[in-house]
Amino acid sequence: MSDFITLANVGMVYPTASGPVEALRDISFGVERGELVALVGPSGCGKSTLLRIISGLRPPTTGRVEVAGQRVVRPLSEVGMVFQSPVLLKWRRILDNVLLPAELAGLDVRRYRERALVMLRLVGLEEFAGKLPRELSGGMQQRTALCRALLLDPPLLLMDEPFGALDAMTRDEMNLELLRVWGEGNRERKTILFVTHSIGEAVLLADRIVVMTPRPGQIARIVPVDLPRPRTMQTRATLPFGRLSFEIYDVLTRHEPRREP
Repeated sequence: MSDFITLANVGMVYPTASGPVEALRDISFGVERGELVALVGPSGCGKSTLLRIISGLRPPTTGRVEVAGQRVVRPLSEVGMVFQSPVLLKWRRILDNVLLPAELAGLDVRRYRERALVMLRLVGLEEFAGKLPRELSGGMQQRTALCRALLLDPPLLLMDEPFGALDAMTRDEMNLELLRVWGEGNRERKTILFVTHSIGEAVLLADRIVVMTPRPGQIARIVPVDLPRPRTMQTRATLPFGRLSFEIYDVLTRHEPRREP
């Protein structure tokens, strides 16, 4: 099976007033269609930069990226993005926030109203469609952001620490919500790249985990997650979950930057 996403020798160097800063070096891996791949690594290792390169929002300094067999040379149109902050328009009702991608794309918003309501129903927010963002909790706002990203049914979903600002219990709920929507909400699973600092979150969600080194970000190891699906909070209590979590922790700590004495 050919990869849906292909990264070949991707590197990124930022020019700064004090000299160039190398963010990424020689990143190469593929992602199959319908696969959920997590990116884990220390702060500043280039995980978010890599998502921007894949989406076409930033060209790499070296290497190439292909999505669905086409080289990425401009921002992708068929991609959903979810960030750590929900980034909802505070003056728009929840339903109108979900419909925003159709509006920005110049599509007939009325045609997407029913799909938006279906997505809100899927995440338990249908009765809040007429509310303003300030009337919803942080977790409910992030559910809204997920619905918005899925509205136009993009084949690719890029998620940059989307649940990092939530409390632990809400974060667990959102992890299960994502797995449910990914597995049940679509006839075909989306391809998802998910950036996180949480080892446990990565193991719970992913098919594979790309472990990155400190800057310049390189691939330390790609770890397959051979845990059965569907996964639940009980999955965290299993021995294989613990072994995988420790394996990733071990890789990360072996690549920690040295500190001066």
